[in-house]
Amino acid sequence: MSSLHISIVAESVFHLFGIPISNSIITSWAVSLLLVFLCVKVGSSLKIKGKISRLQLLFELMIEGLYGLIESIAGSQKTRQFFPLVMTFFIFIVPANWSGLLPGAGSVGFNTTHNGEAVFIPFLRGPTADINTTLALSLIAMVMVQVYGFKYHGFKYLKKFFDFSNPINAFVGILELVSEFSKIISFTFRLFGNIFAGEVLISVMTFLIPLGLPIPFYGLEVFVGIIQGLVFMMLTTVFMNVATLGHGGEEH
Repeated sequence: MSSLHISIVAESVFHLFGIPISNSIITSWAVSLLLVFLCVKVGSSLKIKGKISRLQLLFELMIEGLYGLIESIAGSQKTRQFFPLVMTFFIFIVPANWSGLLPGAGSVGFNTTHNGEAVFIPFLRGPTADINTTLALSLIAMVMVQVYGFKYHGFKYLKKFFDFSNPINAFVGILELVSEFSKIISFTFRLFGNIFAGEVLISVMTFLIPLGLPIPFYGLEVFVGIIQGLVFMMLTTVFMNVATLGHGGEEH
């Protein structure tokens, strides 16, 4: 029986111009190319009048439903600004979550030596099971939160964090600043922890009892993949909407 391979960090598969390319980056590229292909295909089908493909219908139902969800949080005017970003998060995160469930992901690779020890490196790894990917997504989300805060309030937005008019406001500002950084950590580890734990669970179940037992866990992880994409999208929307309201709006 082969040994079970579990690594909390993404492994480097090859180098491109001296830059290490990890297995999670390769999967990210594959997911991105798939999304581009699907979007181009759906866009081309829109030019054919009187004919709606199943793929187009699926995309329209998904976009319409999620647009209504975001609109219920941020209102119609802000939704037109927020939706392209948060929808991009959703359509990338969900397939990225599912990619780690594909046959061969995490189990097909090659053996090499590292520090004198034999190690196994899989060719594919779920992007969101790599903390670097979830950190990058979190930083993009929180940077955009600040961008919309500045867009709606200008430099007055900084008063939310740096208000030295009295000691209480100064202390509250420090708490607000710490809160913004804690959101990055929360975003990062919530997504990474859920997806990585699910992949580890399936790997262990498959290693112990390969036939039959892992199937319910695959179904559970498909559901978790969708939920985590929704959570990331909705929290980003909430944080951006709160930033546009300012300090008083946030208390409300």
